[in-house]
Amino acid sequence: MTIQARSSKKRKQHGQDEASDTFNEAVNLEMLSDEEDKEDVESDNGEVDEFPEIDAGSEESGEEDETYESEEDTGASGEGSSSGSQEQLHIFPEVKTIVSDITGQEKRVYPEIEPDYDSDSSTEDTPNRVGDIPMHWYDDLPHVGYDMDGKRVLKPARGDELDRFLKTVEDPNSWTSAFDKKAQADKPLTAEELDIIRRLYANENPDANYDPYEPLTEWFTGPGKEEIMPLTAAPEPKRRWIPSKWEHKKVMKIVRAIRQGRILPNRTKNTAQPPFYAIWGDSSSSNAPPLPAPKPTLPTNSESYNPPEEYLPTEEDKKQWEETDPEDREHDYLPQKYSALRLVPGYERFIKDRFNRQLDLYMAPRVQRVKLNIDPNSLIPKLPSPSSLKPFPTYKSLKVVHTLIARCISVSPDGAWVVSGDEGGVVRLWEVNVGREVRKWKFDGKIGSIEWCPRTDVSYFVVGTDDMLHFLIPPNLPASILQLTQSILAPSTLPPAPETPSPVKWSTPSSNTWTDETAVLTIHLPPSSGLPAQITWHRRGDYLASVSIGGSQGAVWIHQVSRRHSQAPFKKVRGKVQMVLFHPMKPCFFVATQQYVRMYNLSEQKLLKTLQPGIKWISSMDVHPSGDHLIVGGYDRKLCWFDLELSDKPYKVLRYHTRAIRSLHFHPTYPLFASSSDDGAIQIFHSRVYNDLMTDPLIVPLKILRGHEITKGLGVLQVKWCSRHPWLVSGGADGAVNVWCS
Repeated sequence: MTIQARSSKKRKQHGQDEASDTFNEAVNLEMLSDEEDKEDVESDNGEVDEFPEIDAGSEESGEEDETYESEEDTGASGEGSSSGSQEQLHIFPEVKTIVSDITGQEKRVYPEIEPDYDSDSSTEDTPNRVGDIPMHWYDDLPHVGYDMDGKRVLKPARGDELDRFLKTVEDPNSWTSAFDKKAQADKPLTAEELDIIRRLYANENPDANYDPYEPLTEWFTGPGKEEIMPLTAAPEPKRRWIPSKWEHKKVMKIVRAIRQGRILPNRTKNTAQPPFYAIWGDSSSSNAPPLPAPKPTLPTNSESYNPPEEYLPTEEDKKQWEETDPEDREHDYLPQKYSALRLVPGYERFIKDRFNRQLDLYMAPRVQRVKLNIDPNSLIPKLPSPSSLKPFPTYKSLKVVHTLIARCISVSPDGAWVVSGDEGGVVRLWEVNVGREVRKWKFDGKIGSIEWCPRTDVSYFVVGTDDMLHFLIPPNLPASILQLTQSILAPSTLPPAPETPSPVKWSTPSSNTWTDETAVLTIHLPPSSGLPAQITWHRRGDYLASVSIGGSQGAVWIHQVSRRHSQAPFKKVRGKVQMVLFHPMKPCFFVATQQYVRMYNLSEQKLLKTLQPGIKWISSMDVHPSGDHLIVGGYDRKLCWFDLELSDKPYKVLRYHTRAIRSLHFHPTYPLFASSSDDGAIQIFHSRVYNDLMTDPLIVPLKILRGHEITKGLGVLQVKWCSRHPWLVSGGADGAVNVWCS
């Protein structure tokens, strides 16, 4: 039994060797399993491994099977050798039997099918087998789907936009590809697909073989093509002669709607004419009667067919009538004379006159409106009489004359002295009461501004010339006031120098050289600063600000007398600074540029608000002693009154000067303010401000003072009030400095 099994085994192995040799000679194909590599194949040298030996325990049970197999193998080998055909050969992958790690039982493992050789599907282009699903589900995942074995198909690495752009530049055929969402790659388009896309862009038929102009095929026309028999031999349906039940339902629905009144049958047309009503007829008693229709004008003698001779126009009248516009003519016709009525032709303006008459009837008012008779004087607000608002200046009491233009003046805090300067560099000090000149100073260059110190325990004033500020002490002072003034302006021990140096220099001459004509203290502004056009003091008398008209950045300087230090409050100012003012009650600072007024908080160093006066060029401004109101004047003749607590727009705009406004000033104690202009006039106003915030200020014009002559287009350049009296001091371009008293 054993010998027979071995012989059958040898015969079987021999048959397999012959079959494999025959197949290899035919197709020259080597099949490798997953565990075999090229090195193993090269080392075989065409030899076949021995079949694994069969266990002894299974020999008896498999004797019959092996005998049957040996007989089949013998027959197969005989047939193969006799016929030599390879049609019965079938090559399958080798199956491996392994023990499962999970169940511990044997299982068969088939090798993976290589699509290049073993796969029957030769049309598969993509391994992604997710089907027809939205591909955006995989946007946040590293893979794009699954292949046939259930493994993930990872997304291919794609470059950024720059890489794709460079690829299109390098590859001229890159535009002929389309992006495949499933494969996540660009696939080239075929020539047929590109031709379809081109045809779609050109609004053509996608089919290239379609001919829209092909000849019509006559299927049923011509001899021998006529249809004799019907197209169908089916019998005619019964519904052709039975009434339709659906039509019956529709008809019954319409009948029910007619019975219920939802559908109305056609009514007979009403041939009666609509009633007409007389528009100008009598109306009902409930409404007021309308106005009567306008009556047409009656014909005059000039419209007669045979008018008198005096109504007939001459040739000049006819020519003038023809040259005049139809709207400006006195009559719409020219009088004509006919000897008989039968000679009068047809009226050529008949249709136009009838049309104008219809317009008169159509446009005539049908409602009688009561006209309001309002006295214009009643609309003017009632102001108190100026006589009840006294005292205020009414006449010129004295006059001090300069040789040149008196551009700047200033009044002492006690109101007894006035200092004035002109463009010739002359500064005069004189009394207000009698006009007696006490002292005169002469400087090089023009005098730009003069201002007294507001302190009452000292007495000195500042004169601004080119790039310098001079501190002068008036003569005839009491010993105590003179000593305190000198100690403030020229202390024996100078204060320490500030940490940040300033380009402004302070200089004091030696005490041995002091005279009444020399300046005790001089401030040297930066070079090319220009003429100081304005000097203003803080209410405590320690700080003063100067505005120069030369430079832009260094135009505004704030000087402190006690520390002998100067600083520029603004590194950069929007616009050219015209004037500055200190707030009388708060640590605020007003800066006026050409079109805006900005209010700054000096302690917090921030901008509080920006006032918009609407003036093209601001010339002057002044703040009320209460600090809640501000007046701004401009070269365009406007005066704007601002309520600082109300809005950044002017509360009231006044236009009463005929030329540019030059100066404004509030009285420190009386409810008065004055304005001067280039028209040579000074306007005096009563300006009462109430403590009640709900009450508007009372502004009443009181007096127009005229006493200055206009010189070179300039009038009154500056006005100042005396602090203790309702007196006004004014300086003009004519060189006169006038004092106006009540």
